[in-house]
Amino acid sequence: MTTPPPQHPPAGPGHSWPPPSPPPAWGPPPSAYGHPPALNGFALASLLVGLLCFPPLGIAFAVVALVQIARKGERGRALAVAGLVVSLLTTAVLVTGVTRYAEHFTGALGGARYAEQVEGQLTGMDELRVGDCFNVPGGDLLDETRFTYRIGCDRVHDAEVTAATLIGQSSYPSKGWLKENATDTCWKAQDAYAMDSWALPEYAEMFYFTPSPDSWQNGDRRLLCLIGTSTEEHKGSLRKDAGMLTADQVTLLSALNTVDQALGRVPDQELDEALPEHQKWARSVDEALASEERTLQGVTSRQGTGPAAGARLREVAAARKEWQRAARAARPGDFQRAWDAALAALSVDTEKALRGSYGLSTRVPEWLRPGPDGSGTGSGRGPSSESV
Repeated sequence: MTTPPPQHPPAGPGHSWPPPSPPPAWGPPPSAYGHPPALNGFALASLLVGLLCFPPLGIAFAVVALVQIARKGERGRALAVAGLVVSLLTTAVLVTGVTRYAEHFTGALGGARYAEQVEGQLTGMDELRVGDCFNVPGGDLLDETRFTYRIGCDRVHDAEVTAATLIGQSSYPSKGWLKENATDTCWKAQDAYAMDSWALPEYAEMFYFTPSPDSWQNGDRRLLCLIGTSTEEHKGSLRKDAGMLTADQVTLLSALNTVDQALGRVPDQELDEALPEHQKWARSVDEALASEERTLQGVTSRQGTGPAAGARLREVAAARKEWQRAARAARPGDFQRAWDAALAALSVDTEKALRGSYGLSTRVPEWLRPGPDGSGTGSGRGPSSESV
């Protein structure tokens, strides 16, 4: 008979059965992920400093934060990037503002430095009126700082105001439009202010001041036309308008100046590339000469002015035929030949005699004097100067 095995191992020294249960654990089980990483302080500081305090410091904080986050695995990368972007943008705005202020301050400082050397009373450009004479620092009428010092015209001065008009545009015009409009307006103003253009000194030049983009934003719409005399120590007003001349002188000068204005509007484009524009110009010159022709026809029988007027009248008629031929030219070469013939038809000596018979200046301007090839410019205009 077989004896069944025991159900439990026999107890022996150091053994007990069943084994004791483990002691109970208190509290929740440990987390599988541990504690979350800390937020980097420089990341938050970069955003706050960039927005509220000193943007360049915000850039430095953002860079430090990104380095520490990459090394330590901290949170806040998005904050650091945002702080960097905000600080960079704010710094750019700050630098732009400081630069503009510095330019303005430097200009003002330069004007103040010259103030003691400039004769006259410091006057805003918007306070200058037609007939005023003024000086500018260094005699530079092209200086964009635009400091003007009003002074009596009987004293040495740099410029004299011939017109002050408003630019009727809703938005800031293009530079090309400004130049064309100012040139045309100011030549007309000068011809009305100093009608006898041959009486102007050689160093007198037409200038103009137009608004800058910045001054336009501040409401400046003023076009100021000037006769500049800054290259010489000029005294005395150059004004010689209709109120200072006889009626006959005004009539003649109006006709002659209209022709000069038309001749001065020659197109900027090359003739070969812009024949239609030149044809249009030729028609405008012919119209101006037609006006002079009508003026001369009424005085050819007058004693004193008749002979000179008759000689000029014949030349004007010949010139008109050539300008009309130029306006009909089919090819640039035909236009050029008619153009040359039209200019040659008008003699400076004949105009000099006509002006003398009216008691006007007979000093032939430099731009009408014969050049090295024996011919003048034929334009009746010197180069204009500008300040835009």
